Amino acid sequence: MQHSEARRTALVVVAHHRSDSLTAHTARRTAAQLETEGYRVDVLDLHAEGFDPRMTVEDQPDWGNREKPYSAETQAHMERILAAEVIVAVFPVYWQTVPAILKGWIDRVWNYGFAYGRSKPRLAGKRILWLGLAGAAGDDEIIDGMRAMLDINLNQGIAYYCGFAHSTVGLLPDAEERRQRVDANGNLLLDDAATGAEREAQYADFDRRATELVAQFVAAELVEA
Repeated sequence: MQHSEARRTALVVVAHHRSDSLTAHTARRTAAQLETEGYRVDVLDLHAEGFDPRMTVEDQPDWGNREKPYSAETQAHMERILAAEVIVAVFPVYWQTVPAILKGWIDRVWNYGFAYGRSKPRLAGKRILWLGLAGAAGDDEIIDGMRAMLDINLNQGIAYYCGFAHSTVGLLPDAEERRQRVDANGNLLLDDAATGAEREAQYADFDRRATELVAQFVAAELVEA
């Protein structure tokens, strides 16, 4: 019983509209991996739970008041964040950033007075892994810029601003069946779709890379703890 009470806590946030997507698959594997590592895991599937990414007046009735009451939905999400020592956000990369539903979750829930705006941030000490799935080929020149953009937006623009102890972006390219890249003229170039054993090997490698990113994140937490 004492061992159960001492378990670390994690929140896995899923931002994809299809439960049969590679993103959802990766989120399920991530949750299972964290549980194996001894975490008590809360899975927040934004689409499945019907989360509305649009900010409302009830979410932010008075921006300048750090003690303002929040909407019941927003408050419930805040409690799930506070209950987690680590957060793993799993999402497809859209236009070099996160999908609208994940950005809206941050807009609505990571509100002034909760996630930022205090001399001692309420999220201080927490750790977050941003696990982004990209359709671009791993050897596409766009990958370096994509990783840099995500790092600035997520690590610096959000996590650092909210007092997280650690934030890292895990970018997973080659998430499409057909590897894709864009040439200098903007033409989309697609490889032939992998089939049979080649396809199985492609997705086994993808799972391996995702597992390694989560394992590195967990290992870094143990070192820093």
